[in-house]
Amino acid sequence: MKLVDLAGRLGCELRGDGEIEVTGVASLEKAGPGDVAFLANPRYAAHLKTTRAAAVILAAGAEAGRPCLLTENPYLAFARAVALLRPPVRPLSGVHPSAQVHPTAVLGPDVHVGALAVVGAGVRVGARSVVHAHVVLYEGVEVGEDCVLHSGVQVREGCRLGNRVVVQNGSVVGGDGFGFARDGEGLYHKFPQVGIVVIEDDVEIGALTAIDRAALGETRIGRGTKLDNLVQIGHSVTIGEDTVLAGQVGIAGSTHVGSRVTLAGQVGVAGHLTIGDGAVATAQTGIPSSVDPGAVVSGYPAIENRAWLRSSAVFARLPELQKRLREIERKVESLLAKALA
Repeated sequence: MKLVDLAGRLGCELRGDGEIEVTGVASLEKAGPGDVAFLANPRYAAHLKTTRAAAVILAAGAEAGRPCLLTENPYLAFARAVALLRPPVRPLSGVHPSAQVHPTAVLGPDVHVGALAVVGAGVRVGARSVVHAHVVLYEGVEVGEDCVLHSGVQVREGCRLGNRVVVQNGSVVGGDGFGFARDGEGLYHKFPQVGIVVIEDDVEIGALTAIDRAALGETRIGRGTKLDNLVQIGHSVTIGEDTVLAGQVGIAGSTHVGSRVTLAGQVGVAGHLTIGDGAVATAQTGIPSSVDPGAVVSGYPAIENRAWLRSSAVFARLPELQKRLREIERKVESLLAKALA
C-alpha cells in the first residue's frame, strides 16, 4: 500500500513522499524499510533518529525529519494501521467433520465451526462468526454476527452474545453464580441459578475470564466494554458501556458498574454496590462501598486517590515516627513527673 493511500484510510496528514510502499508494521526499534512505526510516548523519541521505518505516525505538529503521518491520536492510528496491513487470518466457512452441530441449530451465512466444537439444540450463530475448535455452545445460546469464539470457550444455556463479540481462549460465559443458602444446622443448599448472561455488541472478553449467570434475570455486559484475562464477574452484575476491567479484577454479585469506568489490575469490588459512571480505581484497590461518578480511588478501603498517595508516602516512615512518638511520650511523662514533684 502506498503511504498516501494509508494516510487517507487513517485520516492522517501526510508529510513527505506519499509514493513510498509500506508493507508492514513494527516498533521504532525493529522497523525495516517497508514498515510503518509510531511514537506516542516521548520517552522513545530518541529512536526517531535511528529507526529504519519507511514512515512514522506522530502527534499532530511533530517533526520527524522523515516521511510521517500526523494525527491527534498516534496510538489509535497505529492500531488501525495494524488492522489494515496485518489483517487477522479468518478460517474458511463451513463445519469441520468432527464438530457436533445439533439439527435444530441455525448457522448463518459464512459461519466457521472448528474441529470438535459442540453446537447445542436451538443455538443460533450469526453470519460470518467463527466458532473455533473445542468451543461448546449449550442449548439455546445466541451468538450475533462477526463474532469470534476462540478455542476452549464455553457458553452456557440461554446466554446471548451480540455482534462483533470476541471471547478469548478458555473463558466461561454463564457458569453458575456463587449462591448458597445456609440452614439452621450450618449446611449449605444451592440457590438455583436460573438467569442468563447478556453480552452486548463490540465487547471483548479476555482469556480464562468467568462471567456468572444471574440467579434471576440477567448478568449484563454493556456495549464496547473490554475485559482482560482472569476477570471474575459475579452473578447479576451489570456493567455499562465502554468500561475497561484489567487483569484479575473481581466483582461480587449484584453490583452495578457504570459506563466508561476503569478498574485497574487486581481491583476487588464487594457485592450490591454501585460504581458511578467515569470512576477510576487504581491497581489493587479494594472497594467495600459504592463509588461516586467520576471519582478516582485507591487503596483498601478505597479512598480518594490523592489522599491515598499522601498516606502511602508516610507508610515507609511509620517505624521512625512511632519511635519518635514514644520518645516524646517519655519526655512528656518526665516533665509531668517533675512538675508534680
